Amino acid sequence: MARIHTMNEHLTNMIAAGEVVERPMGIVKECVENSIDAKASSIEVRIINGGLDCITIIDDGIGMDFEDARMAFERHATSKIQKDEDLWNIHTLGFRGEALPSIASVAAVDLLTSDGTSSTKVQVHYGKQLMHERFAAPKGTQIDIRDLFQRTPARFKHLKSPQYEFSLISDVIQKFAFANPDIAFRLVHNDVETFRTNGSGNLQEVLMQIYGRDLAKSAIRIENSDADYTISGYAAQPNFNRATKYYMLIYINKRMVRSMRLQKAIQDAYAPYLPSDRFPIVVLNIEMDAQLVDVNVHPSKWEIRLSKEKQCENLIYLSLSEGLKKALQVSEVKTVKEKVIAEMPKFDFDEKKEQSVQLNKELANSFEMNEAEAYPIYTADFTKNESQSKPMVPKDSAPKPVQPMLKESASIFVPLQQFAKKAEPVQIEPASKPLPEPEKDACIPSQEDLVKQVDKVNESFPELTVIGQFHNCYILASGEKGLYVIDQHAAQEKYHYEQLKKNIFAKDVMMQQLLIPETIKLTPAAIVQLEDINAMLSPMHIELQLFGEDSVILREIPLWLKNTNLNYFVHDLVDLFSKNNEISEAKLRKSALASLACHSSIRFNRALTMDEMRQVIEDLKKCEQPFHCPHGRPTMICITDAQLEKDFYRVG
Repeated sequence: MARIHTMNEHLTNMIAAGEVVERPMGIVKECVENSIDAKASSIEVRIINGGLDCITIIDDGIGMDFEDARMAFERHATSKIQKDEDLWNIHTLGFRGEALPSIASVAAVDLLTSDGTSSTKVQVHYGKQLMHERFAAPKGTQIDIRDLFQRTPARFKHLKSPQYEFSLISDVIQKFAFANPDIAFRLVHNDVETFRTNGSGNLQEVLMQIYGRDLAKSAIRIENSDADYTISGYAAQPNFNRATKYYMLIYINKRMVRSMRLQKAIQDAYAPYLPSDRFPIVVLNIEMDAQLVDVNVHPSKWEIRLSKEKQCENLIYLSLSEGLKKALQVSEVKTVKEKVIAEMPKFDFDEKKEQSVQLNKELANSFEMNEAEAYPIYTADFTKNESQSKPMVPKDSAPKPVQPMLKESASIFVPLQQFAKKAEPVQIEPASKPLPEPEKDACIPSQEDLVKQVDKVNESFPELTVIGQFHNCYILASGEKGLYVIDQHAAQEKYHYEQLKKNIFAKDVMMQQLLIPETIKLTPAAIVQLEDINAMLSPMHIELQLFGEDSVILREIPLWLKNTNLNYFVHDLVDLFSKNNEISEAKLRKSALASLACHSSIRFNRALTMDEMRQVIEDLKKCEQPFHCPHGRPTMICITDAQLEKDFYRVG
């Protein structure tokens, strides 16, 4: 008996749906591409419950007649390819004829279309045609897709939350808006408009709507061409950068694509102006002969193959390099507004925290984070800063007077300019009135326990005598085993990281009300995930409140965040959350703390005095694990006496 047989059409469509329709975002992408191919000047996308309940796409394109409306649901039926040669000369975004039949096999689809002469309604629910009739409709096409994957539970259970699914849809609509500024896009989620463009054809206006006025106003216009390629678009000034590479948008003949090699060319052009772990914001459209690009690589149509790819890379690199050289602007220094309305009480922050610090068990001994996980952009300055307002109070507690502990106010970290003149630790004067003993808690170490921990570290930490500084980067010290070389930046970074970790996860965190609340513009994708983002930020005592349609407002901050650029800090956290949605919140917070510690530490190529070098070593000695920085790099290395004797031929 023969075992090989031909699959029926419905089963074939369901298999194709696994490639074309992975999630609601894929459906929106395919349908909007059809609308663009239909020469629409206005496209509206309406989403309910992240697309899991309903997706509606409405356009004012050329529409379809009675017969074409039915044929659109036939597998491999298309108006965009007529003969074999057309496959190598594609000028449309869609061409396979698989999208609508694949979607209709896993959802209930209603199509209403008019070409200006005749109007038609077609209903196809889970592969079965229920209606094909003439029906009054305005010119254009409306497609409703409901109950996606309801009859294929194995596919449905792999979808994520409605907020996450909508964030992907929002992202792809923004990408369409960049490629087609002459089309008016409107995105609505649960009857709330989240994004709109006016279709004026001005790409700079789209940049302003998505990234803000400052970025768009200073963006560099890129225009260049050679015999085969024409490049146009905008490149943001280097001071506007992001923590991930997903803001480098590349289009081939207005088709959104992913190309690591072309992105690498963009990064190379920005390399002299950005840190290695920061990425630029660039929108480029590359026009070329359709025969130079193969878009028939993957059903999702994200991947492409280019002829003369190296030539295209060189053109991108030269265009961006030249544009940056000509139009590079010095970053403007904006006046820092006084944000604090409460007076800093005069107390030693670290001493206070020793009585109420909440140690995070998951982060206590895990310092294996790769260097690429940290995305520094903001500048944290933990130097002494006295203000003249009202006393701070712990979050979620009634105002209580704070007993001063020092005669002079102190910040989280001792600034280098205030290092002690001697190598011995600074002696802290006792308070005039002792603080009450904290209640016993298994998670909160007592003062005695903390002393024991420090003593234990001191036993393993070598006794060092500072010799000097090498190349303004490394501290040289002698010890029992030989010559120690301390990385001055990594050493302070480690100390600051542990101090931040203790202060952030403390039970009673000192909070500051902002005199002028910080308003931060976020993408629509981030706005719909605001609840999840706030859940991530909650242990750090940060809460973002919705402010308008595309912004959040920060009214209160923890004390340790006082001198940080809040706008950049929040943007980095949101970027990390968007990129690493599946990793634990603890790892995301750890990455943020590592960045803060990095940028509050001594930089390379800075000359230090002997007292400053001694203080760096004293601070490192206080760490629970002083031998590696938060990124896993060693803070010090030792060249032993035995190794020196061997190298100088003094052995034997």
